[in-house]
Amino acid sequence: MNVKYACIYADAAGESHFRDVEVELHESNFAPPALPLYISEFYPTAQWCFLSCPVEWFGDWHPTPRRQFLFYLAGQVEVSASDGEWRTFKVGDILLAEDTTGKGHVSRALGSVEALHAVVQLPD
Repeated sequence: MNVKYACIYADAAGESHFRDVEVELHESNFAPPALPLYISEFYPTAQWCFLSCPVEWFGDWHPTPRRQFLFYLAGQVEVSASDGEWRTFKVGDILLAEDTTGKGHVSRALGSVEALHAVVQLPD
């Protein structure tokens, strides 16, 4: 089994783009005596929080404040890279935001349900 997530990043010219990433999970005796599970490697983190976007929230062009994973728990958010590509993220999706420099991206909440994320910030 593999886990897939999207990544938004800035190139050397400051333009943001999406790329898709796939992480392999390996069988492990993670919590004996429970049966084996499938896990990825561990990643260091700096801090984490919950983040809520009200219905119709809009964030004009902005870089991400630091490298961070966003795990989508409720609602939907649309994100645009500066190269013109738009992606919609919904419950169960994962985004790694790495566009800490350059133009950044545009974000907006979609639908009639407040968007809820778990945000995991990565070390500098």
